[in-house]
Amino acid sequence: MKGIYLSKNGRVVVDAKDIYYRDLNRLLQKIFVERHPKVIELRNVTGQRYIGTRIRGEVEIDIFGTPGSDLGAFMDGPTIKVFGNAQDGCGNTMNSGRIIVYGHAGDILGMSMRGGKIFVKTDIGYRGAIHMKEYKEKIPVIVVGGTSQDFLGEYMAGGVVILLGLNNKSHRATFIGTGMHGGRIFIRGRVEDYQLGKEVGLEEPNEEDRKVLEENITEFCTYFGYEPSEILKGPFIKLYPKYLRPYGRLYAY
Repeated sequence: MKGIYLSKNGRVVVDAKDIYYRDLNRLLQKIFVERHPKVIELRNVTGQRYIGTRIRGEVEIDIFGTPGSDLGAFMDGPTIKVFGNAQDGCGNTMNSGRIIVYGHAGDILGMSMRGGKIFVKTDIGYRGAIHMKEYKEKIPVIVVGGTSQDFLGEYMAGGVVILLGLNNKSHRATFIGTGMHGGRIFIRGRVEDYQLGKEVGLEEPNEEDRKVLEENITEFCTYFGYEPSEILKGPFIKLYPKYLRPYGRLYAY
């Protein structure tokens, strides 16, 4: 198969250089179905889109380079590790699994995400967690080590977002939680009232919230080498939706 140069100990290594994104994704699907590897390692990734899409099951995909937009879109089960940065749409409508980014991620991270977890070591772009949702016990989680650009949690309907502000980064995002009608956003540090959407309330995390923070921050630290106890000292604030139907008055029903 074009691109494969090593296969051993349950790991398949693929040189993605000069492979068109459609061909690369077909190759990944073929490897997954035929070889059942524990790990697929992608080298020399240069903007190929949709990596991880259509793969359903337990496999780790290690990416060295910069994957293109919609990494892990509609993903259902795999773990993707990006040893670099990720572009826009990472985790788009993701159903389950994990995406771990050892750099920063672009805009609309976790758009319409409905399950699984995304961990980003540094910062994310605009409109992270837009239309994020949850159903019963299926609660998606995004943990960001740095900070976010504007419109974080826009129209958010469920799930958990944790913004850690590490490395003394201030949170300058505005319109946080605009249209938010479900879920929770936890921010380590401070934000001012003018930075929040009109649909968002602010309060101290309760005991249940603290358990959610501890569980997910501890996992974040296992990937990126931080000490959980230092991060958990906070201070943390919780943003929550004040209304279940913030725009209900605009509709006839």
